[in-house]
Amino acid sequence: MKFAAVTLLFCSAAFAQSQDWPQLSRYAADNARLAPASRRVVFMGDSITDAWIKRSPKFFADNLNYVDRGISGQTTPQMLIRFRPDVIALKPQVVVILAGTNDIAGNTGPMTLEMIEDNFRSMVELAKANGIKVVMSSVMPVCDYHRPQTERRPPAKIIALNEWIKDYCTKNNLVYLDYYSAMIDDQQMLKKEITVDGLHPNEAGYAIMEPLAEKAVVTALRGH
Repeated sequence: MKFAAVTLLFCSAAFAQSQDWPQLSRYAADNARLAPASRRVVFMGDSITDAWIKRSPKFFADNLNYVDRGISGQTTPQMLIRFRPDVIALKPQVVVILAGTNDIAGNTGPMTLEMIEDNFRSMVELAKANGIKVVMSSVMPVCDYHRPQTERRPPAKIIALNEWIKDYCTKNNLVYLDYYSAMIDDQQMLKKEITVDGLHPNEAGYAIMEPLAEKAVVTALRGH
């Protein structure tokens, strides 16, 4: 009986998730409770953003206008669907987008770089149409020091996507937030000491990211 009950719960959870593919329900209640704020900044992303507020809560506590809207495992098509409720509806002055690594890994199916780029373009166009300034983050490097990561996320693809993001920012007057250069070692891999698994930052990794993010937000607010 216990096995059957656990199986039923698992199937029910899987069915519910399949019905909410972009996970629009994840932040629905939090969004409804969010009070109006001046100079709000929304951090839109995947697990790296999702874990940020858990591993470094002081960053968000010290910056009460910063809102974390990361969801673990997500890809840019999922973020694009939830961009209206989780970004636009919150009326931020700035959105900081950190995405792409799960697209490269194929979390929601095979994705070409062009497909990822199109989703980035769409998010930027939505933000601009609603008067939101955009900070686009580089895809972070990965490493195999802790466990295999580069097979699913080839460094060459990360570099190519980052080159596109940087160029797109230059051509469209957006702020480019370069985490990548600050987090690689002399082997062009994510530094071993700043990651828990070769993909996600640890506290030391977020300590590198935070001043870079704050500087990018200030630059965006000043009008780049």
